[in-house]
Amino acid sequence: MKFIIRWLVTAIAFGVAVWIVPGIDIVGGTEAWAAIALYGLILSLINISVKPLMQLLSLPITVITLGIFYLVVNTLMLYVAAWLANGIFQVGIDIATFGSAFVASIVISIVSGLMNALVGNKD
Repeated sequence: MKFIIRWLVTAIAFGVAVWIVPGIDIVGGTEAWAAIALYGLILSLINISVKPLMQLLSLPITVITLGIFYLVVNTLMLYVAAWLANGIFQVGIDIATFGSAFVASIVISIVSGLMNALVGNKD
């Protein structure tokens, strides 16, 4: 049940990012909501599996930059999820620039934090 809540929160946060951030576009032949749900699933799985390792490996530079590099790790996870979604399912997102992915990672972090506070998900 906890994973389903995480998936829904991530999908909603990503949907808000697609809606707000220019340069993040849905690609593929499916409906937009299906692409957002699929991308949210892939991003949730990456956040559970790969992201902790990336955070551990980037810990020295994160400490030096006072935590700002954590946003770069989030941005890289967006790129990995986009690569997997586009490669495996031919559905996902198109990221125009690193700047738009960086802003999208900030939006996703803020919306996810707010949604987790509303649903009581303590991760």
